[in-house]
Amino acid sequence: MIHKIIVATGNAGKMREFRMILADLGLEIISMKDAGVTADIVEDGTTFAENAEIKAKAVWRQTGDIVLADDSGLVVDYLNGEPGIYSARYLGEDTSYEVKNRIIIDRLADAKEEERTARFVCAIAAVLPDGRVLHTEGTVEGVIAHEPAGSGGFGYDPIFWLPEYGCTSAEIPAEKKNEISHRGKALRAMERLLGSLTGTEPADSDSGR
Repeated sequence: MIHKIIVATGNAGKMREFRMILADLGLEIISMKDAGVTADIVEDGTTFAENAEIKAKAVWRQTGDIVLADDSGLVVDYLNGEPGIYSARYLGEDTSYEVKNRIIIDRLADAKEEERTARFVCAIAAVLPDGRVLHTEGTVEGVIAHEPAGSGGFGYDPIFWLPEYGCTSAEIPAEKKNEISHRGKALRAMERLLGSLTGTEPADSDSGR
């Protein structure tokens, strides 16, 4: 009987989103730290999906439980896809997002409005107790703002402008963000897959595709 899901992350912001979006499964959602896992995971994949699977498998090997991991990032077209899969380590792991966001804005100083397009991408991998691996992915389109705005969210949210909503990802309410975000879409798709396995599939779950 499945009682819990371990998330291969130490990011408090991500844990909040995982717990909110997967609440309908009725399972305990805990972080790898809560599970007593302190693996030093080397993310050497070449895609978001590969890195998500690497993280999930590393924690699964120590626990044997269902393990979810995501790899997500900001893809800026004007910067040839940077920071991409290196989003968390962009400009150095110890560099604050305040600094990262400012540098990205500065690098787009000469970009035309139509050249400021960007997207958030999230790939999620789930490793099941029997070793099977499931994958889902979600994206959300936007543009790079001229100035950071908003105190919600985390990471690159303050510079990711959502034209449809007239605000950045850091200004949109958490519930709405979970509905439209890359992670929200990928997680709802994963929720549907896991729900079909555990018998707790939400009746009105959105596949996120």
